[in-house]
Amino acid sequence: MNIIQSNIANLPTKHGKFKIKAYKDDNQEHLAIMSWDFENIEIPHVRVHSECLTGDALGSLKCDCQNQLNLALDFIGEEGGLVIYHRQEGRNIGLLNKVNAYCLQDQGRNTIEANVELGFKDDERDYRIVKHIFDDLNISKIKLITNNPNKIDYINTIGVEIVERIPAITKTNEYNKDYLNTKKDQMGHML
Repeated sequence: MNIIQSNIANLPTKHGKFKIKAYKDDNQEHLAIMSWDFENIEIPHVRVHSECLTGDALGSLKCDCQNQLNLALDFIGEEGGLVIYHRQEGRNIGLLNKVNAYCLQDQGRNTIEANVELGFKDDERDYRIVKHIFDDLNISKIKLITNNPNKIDYINTIGVEIVERIPAITKTNEYNKDYLNTKKDQMGHML
């Protein structure tokens, strides 16, 4: 993995004042969004947020992604820590395939069945960049904001201690309840 990284820049947002740093590995670019006081925090709150253009930017109601991102940014803006914006759209199947998966979901498949029918695993994400970001920012202990057991398992394998898990629970709606139930029942998410 060949990684290029940016300098740190300021980013004032509606969620608070942050600092950002970008990382590029091969053809994907990721972002570390740090609270203003990040360097003074001994054990930061951390959310590894996987990119979801339809949710994060367009406000799709088919998922809970934008709500989880906003929850994490608000929380970290207040409590301090880091959001890693992990740019692997659609569990790393890409935007085009994600839209095709949406089409299959419109026909009755769940999120896992749609990915598999398109020739993918249920989750294609690669978290190696997360380890690089933790190493670069000298992070060895975190309070992880997640519902995803795969993220917990990965972080446990890279030598970063999770001292606390903080749930990222948001409201369901008529469009995402089946999606969330699939994540809970078939992917083990702690909802």
